[in-house]
Amino acid sequence: QVQLVESGGGLVQPGGSLRLSCAASGSFSSINVMGWYRQAPGKERELVAVIPSVGSTNYADSVKGRFTISRDNAKNTVYLQMNSLKPEDTAVYYCNLRVPGSPRVYWGQGTQVTVSS
Repeated sequence: QVQLVESGGGLVQPGGSLRLSCAASGSFSSINVMGWYRQAPGKERELVAVIPSVGSTNYADSVKGRFTISRDNAKNTVYLQMNSLKPEDTAVYYCNLRVPGSPRVYWGQGTQVTVSS
C-alpha cells in the first residue's frame, strides 16, 4: 500500500511564498512520476507540476516562473516551492504518484493553500 502525506499548506498574503512537501511511503517502483495538482472550489482538479524520477519537469502555464517542483529520491519526497502567490492560487493541493505502465494512481489527502490579504 502506498501512502502520500502532504504538509506545508496555510494562509499567505498575495506576493508571499509557501513550500509544500509530500512524503511517499510503501512499496512502489523507483521509476515513477510525482506531482502536484490543485482543486479550487467549483472547479476541476488541474495539474500544477510533475517531476519524474528521471527526466524533465512539466508545469502548468499559470505557475511557470513562480513555482518550482523538486524531489529527493532518497527520501521519496516531492516539494513544491510557491513564490509570488496570487489569490487565484487558492485551492486544495494534492500530491500524486504514478508508475508508468501501471493503471494505479495514488493521491494524498490534500493540503489547503489560501492566498488572501
